[in-house]
Amino acid sequence: RGKDDKYKVWMPKLRVAKEYKDKRKSIDDVERNIFKFKKSSEEKSKKMDKEEKFFRETFMYHKEIRVLATATAARSVRSQRHADLPLTAGERLDVIDAVQGHAVICRNAQGRYGYVLVEHLNFR
Repeated sequence: RGKDDKYKVWMPKLRVAKEYKDKRKSIDDVERNIFKFKKSSEEKSKKMDKEEKFFRETFMYHKEIRVLATATAARSVRSQRHADLPLTAGERLDVIDAVQGHAVICRNAQGRYGYVLVEHLNFR
């Protein structure tokens, strides 16, 4: 044995399954898709669709849903009725439609819709 072999540490070779090697090569060969959605976003979109369907049935809203303005909640308010949207202070809301009286239809970040009194909102 030479000097170099004397101090050389023997390391076992890690064996990789052939299937894994092939899979790894195919992943490297294919371009990565930037616009690929994650499972969580798919689940989120399904939930948003469900909320929108519930909103259309409850409020009998047949127009196109367009955001007229964005507002922030001035204070936290619990919902009194099923159609009201509960608010937390500082929450951002999308104003969908202005109805008669002092209420507007809003959508929160979770996709829930409901009536909110104008006096509880700050528009900027």
